Amino acid sequence: MMLYYIIVGLMALVSMAVSKKLKSKFATYSKLTLRNGMSGAEVAQRMLEDHGIRDVKVVSTPGQLTDHYNPLTKTVNLSESVYGQRNAAAAAVAAHECGHAVQHAVAYPWLQMRSKMVPAVQVASGLSQWVIMGGLVLSATTALGSGLLLAGIVLYGIVTAFTFITLPVEYDASNRALAWLKRKQIVGQEEYAGAEDALKWAARTYVVAAIGALATLAYFVLRYLGSRD
Repeated sequence: MMLYYIIVGLMALVSMAVSKKLKSKFATYSKLTLRNGMSGAEVAQRMLEDHGIRDVKVVSTPGQLTDHYNPLTKTVNLSESVYGQRNAAAAAVAAHECGHAVQHAVAYPWLQMRSKMVPAVQVASGLSQWVIMGGLVLSATTALGSGLLLAGIVLYGIVTAFTFITLPVEYDASNRALAWLKRKQIVGQEEYAGAEDALKWAARTYVVAAIGALATLAYFVLRYLGSRD
């Protein structure tokens, strides 16, 4: 189990470092005021309109970095630090979340796949660790433990696959956002550079999560193979 704790500890440190860097970037670019004076909410509304999307609402949601697009309610939810702010960071986040709305509107395949996996992932994420731990404990005394461990690995494999499917969804949303911000001249050159840098660091949080999930899955697979020897 020592290797498991090393993997978890290492990935936690990397995740915290990336998260800290992300918050630092957003703090920096939050000071870079947009010359056109548009708020995050106005940027989002403009991007939706430019893509012919009229059935999605832009709403404010409490918290910081809690921004998300909800395909079920068709709402672009912008945090308080984005909704009413008029800076490069707010523009980047608002456009990124609208990028997900555009993906939904054009039936982007990776988003559709990700959405279909959500119910299974909700179940798998809640059960996998418990099933795996039960399998590890029982594998030392009974053959049932090996089967239980394998079941837990399958469940965790679903969660891991989900983290990797999320990557193209997030990167594509950022690419759509940046392309639109530049094409419509919503941001100037300096503001664009800030928006691009902020979104790159945001995407890296998903990369770290995916790598961590894969490393953990690999560890449990090795434990399963070892239990069969």
